[in-house]
Amino acid sequence: MAAPSAPRPPRPRKEPQPLVIPRSAAEEQRLRLERLMRNPEKTVPIPEKLNEWAPRPPPEFVRDVMGSSAGAGSGEFHVYRHLRRREYQRQDFMDAMAEKQRLDEEFQKKLERNKMIAEEQTAKRRRKRQKLKEKKLQAKKNKLEQKKQEKDPNQSQEPGSSEDDEEDSKEEEEEKEDDAEEPSFVMGRG
Repeated sequence: MAAPSAPRPPRPRKEPQPLVIPRSAAEEQRLRLERLMRNPEKTVPIPEKLNEWAPRPPPEFVRDVMGSSAGAGSGEFHVYRHLRRREYQRQDFMDAMAEKQRLDEEFQKKLERNKMIAEEQTAKRRRKRQKLKEKKLQAKKNKLEQKKQEKDPNQSQEPGSSEDDEEDSKEEEEEKEDDAEEPSFVMGRG
């Protein structure tokens, strides 16, 4: 016989939790979070996404072929009815999947069309901004030339320097244009 062991110390009793009936969805969520946070080390089960229901595929080989001839028993009708119901269910499922696929394709086409329209609008606005920049740059050059002519009417401007200025400004515009090639927003991916 085993030796008598020392008496166990009494377990600390947990205070009973008061029954709280949530009055709103927010309060119910708060209560769930509080219950989860009482023991943070405990793992939380996260349910996985349920797979879509799919009908059983039709049999490869049908053994009990029922004909319309006389002599079929009264129990055969129920078997026939079950097979027919299952086949109709399978056909309905295939029709629903085809419809879903068609809608998905239409949605993707619509996204592409919207993206093309957005790119066209972006390009149009980019051209408009470029024209405005060119006008401002040209006005600025004209203003500088007028000031130079007012200061030194006798001295003519060197033709090579104005060409260099134009080349520099064109290079700067090309660099800025490269930055504007990307669309101003990204379409959502579905």
